[in-house]
Amino acid sequence: MRRVLYLIAAAWLAVAAPAMAQAPSASLSGTIVRFDGAVLTVATLDDRSLDVTVPPDLAIGAVADRTLADIKAGDYVGSAAVKGADGKLHALEVHIFAATQRGLGEGHRPMGPPDQTMTNATVAEVVASSGDGTLHLKYKDGEQTILVGPEARIVQFIAGDRNLLKPGAATRVFALKGADGSLTARFVQAEKDGVKPLM
Repeated sequence: MRRVLYLIAAAWLAVAAPAMAQAPSASLSGTIVRFDGAVLTVATLDDRSLDVTVPPDLAIGAVADRTLADIKAGDYVGSAAVKGADGKLHALEVHIFAATQRGLGEGHRPMGPPDQTMTNATVAEVVASSGDGTLHLKYKDGEQTILVGPEARIVQFIAGDRNLLKPGAATRVFALKGADGSLTARFVQAEKDGVKPLM
């Protein structure tokens, strides 16, 4: 699970404020304990309870489950993948970006443990077969072919709102760390209609 979280964080860093890449930051997943309109308390997956300040103008995001059939040529996507024994890239996750996010984090780069990558690119072609599929992705300086098996989760980033920040809901938060150790959210993704964020 940890390796997937690292890769997913990279995708969201492209969407979050640029300061995320320049200041100490934290990425946490867990369950919402409470939200008082300003501070979000999260019970994390590693058994901590953390308070995160949520700025009043911060957008709240969510995801909707999708399938390979929902991906079309021309879509802008991100894929966390791992190189298999066959030398090919196998998707761990595929994220369909909103139209307004086109071009964010574009490119192909190594991430985390060896043989793991993140590719943000435009879909040139989708090839579907029984239980599997292939994405041909093109970006400014190159292209990649990624195999998408039934084990890969495919989601679309969608808008949410603060009504999603309720006790018991799953959440994923990226935050900046202050000098005093305080956390200020730069992106919050929350469970919507029973669909949990990328944990």
